[in-house]
Amino acid sequence: MHKPIPRPDGMTRRAVLAASLAAGTAAALTAAGPAASATAPTGPRNLSGDWFATPPRAVRPKFRWWWPDGLVDPAEIAREIDQIADAGFGGAEIAAVHHSVKDKSVLDTAHHGWGSAPWRDGVEAALRQAARRGLTVDLTLGPSWPVAVPGVTPDDEAAAQELAYGRVSVAAGTTYRGPVPEPVHAAAPGVTRRTLLAVQAARVEPANATRKETGLDPAGIRDLTSDVRDGTLTWTAPEDGDWVLLSYWQRGSAQQPESGPHSSPAAYVVDHFSPAGTKAVTAFWERTVLTGTVRRLLRAAGGAFFEDSIELETEALVWTSALPAAFEERTGRPLLPYLPVLVLDDSNQVFTFDAQLTRQIRHDFWATVSHLFHTHHVTALRDWAHALGMRLRSQPYGLQTDSIASAALLDIPEGESLGFKNLDDYRCLAGGRDMAGHTVLSCESGAYNGSAYSTTWDRFLRTMGGAYAAGVNQTVVHGFSYATAPGVAWPGFAAFSPYNGASGYGESWGPRQPTWRHMADIAGYLGRVHQVLQTGTPRADVAVFRQTGYTATGIGASWFTATGVPLGWTHQFLSGPLLDLPSARVSGGRLAPDGPAYKALFVEGDFFYGSTPTLALDDARKLLRLARAGLPVVLLGAFDQALTPGVPEPGETERLRTVMASLLALPNVRRVTDKAAVGDALASLGVRPDARYATASTLLNFHRVSGDTDFYYLCNGKHAETVKPPVTAVDHEVTLRRTRRGATVPYRLDPWTGEVTRIARYTETGDGITVRVALQPGQATVVALGRPGLFGDRDGNRPHAVDSDADRVVFTGRGTAVRVSSAGTYTTRLSDGSTATTTVAAVPPPVTPSRWRLDVEDFRPGADATSTTVVRQTVTLDALLPWSQIPELADSAGVGRYRTTVSLPAEWTASHGAYLELGTVSDTFRVTVNGTRLAPADRLHPVVDLGGHLRPGDNVIEVEVATPLINRLRVVQPSVFGTAARQAHGLTGPVRLVPYVQRRVG
Repeated sequence: MHKPIPRPDGMTRRAVLAASLAAGTAAALTAAGPAASATAPTGPRNLSGDWFATPPRAVRPKFRWWWPDGLVDPAEIAREIDQIADAGFGGAEIAAVHHSVKDKSVLDTAHHGWGSAPWRDGVEAALRQAARRGLTVDLTLGPSWPVAVPGVTPDDEAAAQELAYGRVSVAAGTTYRGPVPEPVHAAAPGVTRRTLLAVQAARVEPANATRKETGLDPAGIRDLTSDVRDGTLTWTAPEDGDWVLLSYWQRGSAQQPESGPHSSPAAYVVDHFSPAGTKAVTAFWERTVLTGTVRRLLRAAGGAFFEDSIELETEALVWTSALPAAFEERTGRPLLPYLPVLVLDDSNQVFTFDAQLTRQIRHDFWATVSHLFHTHHVTALRDWAHALGMRLRSQPYGLQTDSIASAALLDIPEGESLGFKNLDDYRCLAGGRDMAGHTVLSCESGAYNGSAYSTTWDRFLRTMGGAYAAGVNQTVVHGFSYATAPGVAWPGFAAFSPYNGASGYGESWGPRQPTWRHMADIAGYLGRVHQVLQTGTPRADVAVFRQTGYTATGIGASWFTATGVPLGWTHQFLSGPLLDLPSARVSGGRLAPDGPAYKALFVEGDFFYGSTPTLALDDARKLLRLARAGLPVVLLGAFDQALTPGVPEPGETERLRTVMASLLALPNVRRVTDKAAVGDALASLGVRPDARYATASTLLNFHRVSGDTDFYYLCNGKHAETVKPPVTAVDHEVTLRRTRRGATVPYRLDPWTGEVTRIARYTETGDGITVRVALQPGQATVVALGRPGLFGDRDGNRPHAVDSDADRVVFTGRGTAVRVSSAGTYTTRLSDGSTATTTVAAVPPPVTPSRWRLDVEDFRPGADATSTTVVRQTVTLDALLPWSQIPELADSAGVGRYRTTVSLPAEWTASHGAYLELGTVSDTFRVTVNGTRLAPADRLHPVVDLGGHLRPGDNVIEVEVATPLINRLRVVQPSVFGTAARQAHGLTGPVRLVPYVQRRVG
């Protein structure tokens, strides 16, 4: 879980890795063990089998599994693994999270803390049962987040460090006599040691000041460290202005993981930028956790070690002892003279030189931090995980480090639906993943503040629909709480609820939830989407070069985010180190031709620095190399006057502009000054998107290629959940580029049912196939383009419809057919040039059921916190209403079965069918007709095809609906949930049965 970090005002901080990272990234691609499996595309070998309908455990969604540290029963742990497996999920991530427990003493950390013997027994039970059930278990590297382990104290070299500053103003010509200025913020409890790094005098320069930063003269920095005697200083300020004395103190930050303590002794966050910090983590695991049994079980059922977002919290500047030396080694300049414009006060900059120099200094500093983070933390932990047969999954953001490059180093980068502002945050991580040749981009999914026990799956699906279109292809559901903990109330322990006395982050899934009855439907849907989106190789239209590589910012790309995406364009973000990877070559005008195969590279000013047109000289040379190899490049802004992002060496700016002049002179390079001209620039270079929409819309797409088969994931979503107005239905033509040169036909893959059907109406246009896409808000589908018979269908090269005024054209076992819901004569043009006329004399009118019997299983507290009593109630409804408006059910939550009977005419034949339109239904549901339970239906478009299940005369239709628990909890725990309004759950309609007639064409 990520707490958003405030964006700095003024000249914001940057972080770009140096080229030295490339070697580490390349090493990740060739590492042995699990990393190799993480990078290998999972292309389908036999699409005619259960490849799509029954995805393997490896691609199914996982749960974030919250434990109250080690206060767990191995038998209960094994039961919960079974519950997760039976619900169709592929694994779980064990995390010590118990924000809801106010009195931490009841958790008995001395005997049952994280890393204790009981905790390890629970881990062994989870791994053992997971191995039996074919699941994988991921393990957080420490309790909660950020990474911490017991045995580290705030004063240790391995503990997280900070650089605190002190200040005293000195007027011109006056003398300061006294102690070295104390830090403006006192040390955290438990910190007893500190080191005085330096003392400086800095001349105040008001002309350099900003609204929040004191201006300083960079030429007026004086090092007074050697003048300090026994902690005191005497210094007389020159007459040429006012001055400020600055002291810099290195000390531990004493940060502990969230909602601790989790262990005894308490765990403290480790230094994320030094070998000592990483060694403290691995040594604890080697010494305390990794028994011979655990090692064997990890080989059998272990998945990945996991690290949450980098939420290093300090009122000062994050620090490590090696920073000064590393900075000088990388830049050739000492760090200490620049410290005034680097120190922070509660995340805010304090001092500034002139704007350009300050930007450059901060760039160089955070580039050094990135280098240390990637070298000593990410790469070291990844390699250690590989030695144990595990992978490393991480959320590599939270500081101003290059998250795009981090994603290339990690086996599995992860984003989150809570902390990410919009889809471009995912596209940053996807660029790193795809350039490095990895497969999975994970997402911590469904953490909604204040939504415990009220989260609906339609909300979850709307959230994830767009994320999948941005490159996500693994879902870690937030989350599954262990059954119980001391003092909890019904329905059991919930990691985040109560949260500060109120409803907390959702959700606690599991058998306690009524919707768990339909959880296999959700797991099946997510697993099939993952199966498609982990298959083959990703494709993206354009690579957007990002000078600053951090994410979770919400910063997008000019033109593409606002204009290009609604037209079908796809893009990902790259940072400089990715252009050093082996994949960064050009063939046939494509960058990374064996991977995302970008058709163009787009470069604009750095959004994080006032859109300044900056490029590192090395990066400019890489762009020139790629452009000379034939890659189209579009630059937005004054790149003929480009500046270096860091402090330039003598003559470096001139050399940069010489390189840029050569780049801009190439025929496949365009420079524009107005973002509205980007589309025209791409068109002039012959660059088109793989998916082209007939009209601008909220349709999103993601393209993958396996062999000569194209897979397009399509979702009617939006750039960010907070964007208004809300998404509306789309219904328009889409032209999809095909890879296959021979006969190619389109298929529709239904992620809800697992059914694959050949699309019977489409047109072919050069290298594209045009189909009509109609999706409700949040709804998604998959279209595959491949050879006839690819999925075992027998339609062969049968002519398809290119146009028809019928409602639908379908392929059947007996030929091509039209399907209509009203009488009339319909004309269908076929691909062989013929035209067919079909007359339908009559279609039964729609039926609106007039009465329903509703049988309810009302969930209520049982004999203890984890027991549920089911109270059965039956009501008869002449009109459908939400449970909250039915007096007998106003505070109910559970499972309801709506039953009605509809009568169909005697003329009903096998050529008849009907759609059951459910209207509004909340939350999950299943439909049964005449005793036959139908396949899962689309939660976001609750319309069910009843063709083949209806008969003349009476037909019994049953709709089983499961609700969240919130309406019951409002009255059971009013102190926590009483402020929540009753939610309108249940089947509220309007419900219609809409008959159709299906006739063969010709």
